[in-house]
Amino acid sequence: MGYNVAVDGPAGAGKSTIAKLVAKEKGYIYVDTGAMYRGLAIHFLKKGISPEDKEAVAKACIDADVSIVYENGVQQVYLNGENITGMLRTEEVGNMASKTSAIPAVREKLLELQKTLAREKDVIMDGRDIGTNILPNADVKIYLTASVETRAKRRYDELASKGESCDFDEIARDIKERDERDMTREIAPLKKAEDAILVDSSDMTIDEVVSKICSFCN
Repeated sequence: MGYNVAVDGPAGAGKSTIAKLVAKEKGYIYVDTGAMYRGLAIHFLKKGISPEDKEAVAKACIDADVSIVYENGVQQVYLNGENITGMLRTEEVGNMASKTSAIPAVREKLLELQKTLAREKDVIMDGRDIGTNILPNADVKIYLTASVETRAKRRYDELASKGESCDFDEIARDIKERDERDMTREIAPLKKAEDAILVDSSDMTIDEVVSKICSFCN
């Protein structure tokens, strides 16, 4: 039986960055659920499917194979045999993933793979509903958050460092809208599990957050 750590929280809270570092520190396998949803989102975009067309999205799930592998210690995401890692972080893909992740067929496509990994390995998994839905019996549950302003600035800095033109107010507005969408969706909404530990990273460095979460883990 694997040792499981669940990290939930809103968009831009740093879940993926922190979870990867905790995995490295503790020797866990990092399961990037967000990357898996983004992988399916790329599949839908390639097919020109609207996120509102739930029937088409469900049908498209049938011939989608999303897998995560580690090459030279670095996570790579494949969609039907194609390495799509470099395409995962665009705003278009993020918005498509946020909208389609609430569709039951999308969640069912990925759920069993995630649960199987958690049963067999020591894993840390991050997302929106890990502690409440996917790994309700996780050994450690963390709810990682930060203010909208902090999260928007992090995203702005990330895009600016890549030379991409971006607008802070637009990014903040998008984050607020995504929070609202994630928290009010009918299927597995974003919320803090009752037994989760709240970690607000607004005024913490990455190293401080990693150290704090590691202190709760075996």
